[in-house]
Amino acid sequence: MIAVTVDEIATVLGAELSEPGDATAVVTALTADSRAVTAGALFAALRGEHVDGHDYVAAATAAGAAASLTRHPVAGALCLVVVDPLVALGRLSRYLVDRASAAGLQVVGITGSVGKTSTKDLLAQVLERAGPTVAAVGNLNNELGVPLTVGRVDEQTRFLVVEMGARGIGHIDYLCDIAPPRVGVVLNVGQAHVGEFGGQAAIARAKGELVEALPNDGWAVLNIDDPLVWSMRRRTGAKVLPWSTTQPLDDGVWASELVGDAYGRYSFVLHGGRDDQFPVQLQLTGRHQVANAVAAAAAAVAVGLELQQVAVGLAAAGPRSRWRMELHDRSDGVTVINDSYNANPDSMRAALTALAELGRAGRRTWAVLGDMLELGETAADEHAAIGKFAAQSGIEHLVTIGEYATRITSAAVAAGLPATRALPVTAKADAVAVVTRDLGPGDVVLVKASRGLALDTVADEILAAVGPRRHQDAV
Repeated sequence: MIAVTVDEIATVLGAELSEPGDATAVVTALTADSRAVTAGALFAALRGEHVDGHDYVAAATAAGAAASLTRHPVAGALCLVVVDPLVALGRLSRYLVDRASAAGLQVVGITGSVGKTSTKDLLAQVLERAGPTVAAVGNLNNELGVPLTVGRVDEQTRFLVVEMGARGIGHIDYLCDIAPPRVGVVLNVGQAHVGEFGGQAAIARAKGELVEALPNDGWAVLNIDDPLVWSMRRRTGAKVLPWSTTQPLDDGVWASELVGDAYGRYSFVLHGGRDDQFPVQLQLTGRHQVANAVAAAAAAVAVGLELQQVAVGLAAAGPRSRWRMELHDRSDGVTVINDSYNANPDSMRAALTALAELGRAGRRTWAVLGDMLELGETAADEHAAIGKFAAQSGIEHLVTIGEYATRITSAAVAAGLPATRALPVTAKADAVAVVTRDLGPGDVVLVKASRGLALDTVADEILAAVGPRRHQDAV
């Protein structure tokens, strides 16, 4: 973290300092989890639905916190008293980013309905080869996660990669105020959180706040294959760098000659305009990862890296975030793909497409699917569409769980999947039992749902039923 004292933070925030404590102490980290407090940390006492961080200020102090951000003084602790600790954390983060930017930090913001975390992980690993880089752990992409990520920046950090999520208009604009990007990457406009936004047009409006925040000398890195994304070029004064996985570009970054291997890991040729081109072999499973890789490549070019350096970095990049197309082999030759971190219609189709490709390589396919949350009034139709897509993709066995389990399987049967191979269940244990009873060597099992269903335990139990032969890197 950039060196800053408690007293300096109080000045930046206009906070009232309570006693006792050392106001000259240097803050070494930011956290909102009292269990993660280390010596010198600043603890943000946030109020949640079930807990109030103020109840943990004493524990944070005992663990070595230099001070706590609070709404009111807490006896026995040095507190920076503010109206709203979360807002204050954002203001402090902006102060830290401004100091780091003056020393040469470049901030890259990434948004999109699907693929943000994978793209962020790929880009971070490419940039690390060029200089000290900070990126979010997992998907810390909201008004708390972004400040916590910023808190890891120090005086030597050259690149900050910020994943930016949104559940409404104005959210990304707020995050851009916390960490102003010089490069903004927009991946796609899909159906994630469509129930909260009220429609795809509103999603596009929200995602486009990223390009609106860019400076005129910055770069808008836009997916030319997505019309809603490509139209965002009209919303920015920044330079525009298009990227594509479907078409050659004279002045952009694009991919050609896509070929998948037995684990669905793609190789391709990475192009910069019409002349530069270099081969890339990804370590991640699924054709959709090519788009994430090309977007990351374009962002790396925008901050100044050479295309060959980018290609080498992409080929070396491994997985960093859990439960995203995580590949495991059982000792009996069964492969389990744990993609249970989250789900929406676009990511469901991408995962099912990857599974179907493995099936076309001669492997029997199983999909264990749970509900996609936050789809609003479109939920029933979207789940039915996924069942139809699974059947039409050639998935051989379908097990579903959740409120829309029957909706998915009924649509799959209507689209041609035999009813004996499409089974809704009511409990996770039943899903495990159904799948493990009939698995054979070479079979591939995909487990996917929104995080609220916690289907990672289903993937773990299917894997543990025989035991792992080896662990393929998470993808």
